[in-house]
Amino acid sequence: MLNLVSSWESIPAQPSKQHRIIAAIDLGTNSLHMVVVKIDPTLPAFSIIAREKETVRLGDRNLTTGELKPEIIEKAIAALGRFQEVAKTINAETIIAVATSAVREAPNGKDFLHTIETELGLSVNLISGQEEARRIYLGVLSGMEFNNQPHMIIDIGGGSTELILGDSQQARTLTSTKVGAVRLTSELITTDPISNNEFQYLQAYAHGMLERSVEEILANLEFGESPRLVGTSGTIETLAMIHAREKSGVIPSTLNGYQFSFKDLQELVNRLRKLSNSERADIPGMPEKRSEVIFAGAVILQEAMTLLGSESVTVCERSLREGVIVDWMLTHGLIEDKLRYQSSVRERNVLKLADKYHINLEYSDRVAKFAESLFDQTQGTLHHWGSDERQMLWAAAILHNCGHYISHSSHHKHSYYLIRNGELLGYTETEIEIIANLARYHRKSPPKKKHENYQSLLTKEQRQIVSQLSAILRLAVALDRRQIGAIVQVQCEYYPQLNQVNLLIFPTQLDDDCDLELWSLNYKKGVFEEEFGVKLVASLERSSIPNLS
Repeated sequence: MLNLVSSWESIPAQPSKQHRIIAAIDLGTNSLHMVVVKIDPTLPAFSIIAREKETVRLGDRNLTTGELKPEIIEKAIAALGRFQEVAKTINAETIIAVATSAVREAPNGKDFLHTIETELGLSVNLISGQEEARRIYLGVLSGMEFNNQPHMIIDIGGGSTELILGDSQQARTLTSTKVGAVRLTSELITTDPISNNEFQYLQAYAHGMLERSVEEILANLEFGESPRLVGTSGTIETLAMIHAREKSGVIPSTLNGYQFSFKDLQELVNRLRKLSNSERADIPGMPEKRSEVIFAGAVILQEAMTLLGSESVTVCERSLREGVIVDWMLTHGLIEDKLRYQSSVRERNVLKLADKYHINLEYSDRVAKFAESLFDQTQGTLHHWGSDERQMLWAAAILHNCGHYISHSSHHKHSYYLIRNGELLGYTETEIEIIANLARYHRKSPPKKKHENYQSLLTKEQRQIVSQLSAILRLAVALDRRQIGAIVQVQCEYYPQLNQVNLLIFPTQLDDDCDLELWSLNYKKGVFEEEFGVKLVASLERSSIPNLS
């Protein structure tokens, strides 16, 4: 079994008598991949028990519209169905699936994910480029010891390349650039073998596109640091395999930790450029269909290493899929050692965004506590949402007023825009959409079908989360109308036979009538009443404060 990282302290978390089996699927631009792992929650550690791959080429989109092609969608759904069967056979308790650049950029990408959910019952999370980079970082951390030294990571995908700078504790830089092996092959290469003109343009294009990411990496290096470059993904593994076979005559049993030099890479690029596609396919060890895109991928690696000044690259076989597993373990409390810092990534990024837009955190924190209290007290009676929805409500409550950064007028609409485009790490695109919508509806009009932002929510469940939790957020905002912490606590009493909720309000100062808060509650309660089908009666209590814990 492979420990997450061999030297990590092993603190038992949630002891379990049996191992847990989890599957992770990555819908990449070039291929669909699945890894099935067995987790030992007492270590914590995981070992890979199955791998599946299907070259589908989601990145081969309609040249005119940019949409995913119907025949490729069909092929992808068939492959995912097979993956599900394999996971089921191995008794996987859950499948976590993520989609990256090809689906992100396709106008019909979200419809494709909706079709997958409808036909297969499989929920696929769309993640941003930065979030993809964060999970790649987690995957590499799980398979390689960093010894608290900074490392640069490069992952060359079909549609994008992620460049990351991190050490054992945190990722200092997470970048994603729209250069990938499939993208550059389809957009820039028309000759076979490649002509000199196209080769030079390919190099210049990759170089120019990677410059900004490399600048970010180098800007976050401290004086005297010379980090090792780690490479992940099919392109780099294939290059390592060809290199190993030619240098030693054998392919090592594992490529993890295998190293090759920049000089060797340059020689390989110069050889590959002279070969036709069919000649590259005949190279011993060349995986099926990789020959079509390997050259563009090798050029991307060459230009990245040139810009970074790296003399060699070390292969890591773990990447996005394994990072998805680690992220799942973090969110389910199965890792309580040196990755503890990573487990709070959502909270830290919400607070970072709050700081960026000069939010009054003392006020927002009170609103968040009211929202969570109302959520908890009505859970199981008025609604049945769980910890994930509660966490999104918290994020929306903290950020609901960030739109003031742009303008007071229509600030709720500005909040939606700032959250939607704020690169909240740790969240999927759907979760960010929900948080942004919750903040959007903390005041003024309730959600309406004609609103464009509300239409962005693809499923009935997602719309229901926004409708119900934004109604709760409205009440939470009303409870601190003067933004002075006039109310210390609220207590909900639900009378199902009357369809009535009594809201008992406990003032911080016993002589404070909280008139403005009560007025605001009565003004805003209509949305809550309509959404939950109850009557809300708010009253001020001057008796001792109850213990609701």
